[in-house]
Amino acid sequence: MNAVENPHAGKGSSVLLDIGGDIGALVIAMPAELDGEEIELRPAGLHGHEHGHGHGHGHGHGHAFPHVAVVPRPSPDGEIAHSAVFFEVPEGSYELYVRPDGPVRLTVEVSGGVVTEASWPR
Repeated sequence: MNAVENPHAGKGSSVLLDIGGDIGALVIAMPAELDGEEIELRPAGLHGHEHGHGHGHGHGHGHAFPHVAVVPRPSPDGEIAHSAVFFEVPEGSYELYVRPDGPVRLTVEVSGGVVTEASWPR
């Protein structure tokens, strides 16, 4: 497994999102009890996907997909809200789960040029 660490994972301050064209971002409102947990993002339907034709599609198996920590962040009204923020996400459908191999808890559709917002199911 190629473990690639996300340099933004675990940061709890303001974030700057670089979006446009077919690149968006994803902000997920998280329950406080998941503080510090790592949430992973993968293209929808990838788990269990078999190629069967001798070549990959750029998302090779064993590849570490982006993950970020659930962190508390100050909201505009002064409250503390927990969230997971994914930067520079190509538009498409994604599944999210708690690392390392939790069940898929949320599926989202990310559009390019916008910040997609979602809430983690309780």
